[in-house]
Amino acid sequence: MPANLPPEYHELEEKYRRAKSPEERLRITEEMLAVVPKHKGTENLRALLKRRLAKLREEVEKRRKQKSGGGPDYNVKKEGAAQVAIVGPPNCGKSTLLSVLTNADPEVAPYPYTTKEPVPGMMEYKDVQIQLVEIPPVYEGFVRGDGSRFVGVIRNADALAIMVDLSDDPVDQLETVLRELESAAIRINQEPPAVKIEERVTGGIEIRGEDRLACDPEDVKELLRDAGIHSAVVVVEEEGLTLEDVADALDERLEYKPAMVVANKGDAPGSKEAYERLLGYVEGLEFDLPVVPVSAEKRVNLDEFKEKLYDTLGIIRVYTKKPGGKPQKPPIVLPRGATVEDVAREVHTDLAENLKYARVWGKSVERDGMMVGRDHVLEDGDVVELHD
Repeated sequence: MPANLPPEYHELEEKYRRAKSPEERLRITEEMLAVVPKHKGTENLRALLKRRLAKLREEVEKRRKQKSGGGPDYNVKKEGAAQVAIVGPPNCGKSTLLSVLTNADPEVAPYPYTTKEPVPGMMEYKDVQIQLVEIPPVYEGFVRGDGSRFVGVIRNADALAIMVDLSDDPVDQLETVLRELESAAIRINQEPPAVKIEERVTGGIEIRGEDRLACDPEDVKELLRDAGIHSAVVVVEEEGLTLEDVADALDERLEYKPAMVVANKGDAPGSKEAYERLLGYVEGLEFDLPVVPVSAEKRVNLDEFKEKLYDTLGIIRVYTKKPGGKPQKPPIVLPRGATVEDVAREVHTDLAENLKYARVWGKSVERDGMMVGRDHVLEDGDVVELHD
């Protein structure tokens, strides 16, 4: 047991021993992980707690699905270039935002819990159709309560817009949402661990790139055995991989989502001070989380919201054209970092195979109409003329 654990941890440890249900053990384990300080002496403990969390989440999910009368899990079919889930506490303005930005007609009322199920709508930005889905209000215990039916919609989305209310305490609201996302095994604005674990039938556990580990290789092997993996090739792809990273890589339920914060009611009394407190809290997080202040009701700063959301999605528009012709709409939407070959593949597989070169107009080239190869990386708004 590492030294310098706070008294709260030992109290939680005793509560865990007395817990009688997987749901209770899951909640307590999350609290235990939250109070364990992050330093070299606690690395093994944090990794073990994460492994316990993965097992408990799987057990709780299995029990939930076996229960009858809980109602169906919701699913929202993806439409457009990307799907964004709008999540936030009760009465923060999610329905208003959805109604002013899209063709949706959600019920808007000045009292909480108006939205009872996910509501989708389509927003157009830069010739791109983006589907926004309003999620029913997130509250403390959302994931283990009625909100469990909506978790799949959040996990399936391409990005999250976390909405808070500047007329109330935005820090408390954001903390609640972040805790619930963590309970749902959703990590925001973080990259998956740079490690590949390839199971095999025999041969034991082999670690390739062992010198890149920031932990004891034997601890890695022990963690894998605890997960029921006795033969595997572990490929460490980056320097500084920790035991916690390996524990995360073993948790198949973890989803990694880009996200931003929409600070609504920026016109309310005291909102400026609330916004400053929110920025101070966000700056102290271990990951970047962009914040955009808006007033959905008065339609203030919505263009900046659209721009930041588009950037959060990490996508680019590429317009194709035929020789002598005009750029075609709608554009092809691809992940940031896409190449000319990716565009050709979207048009037709044969074109990608037979592609000789392309001409490009836009920010990715030194001059318009420049001839480039299939590996040329494109930028948002580029126009591409493919030649096979």
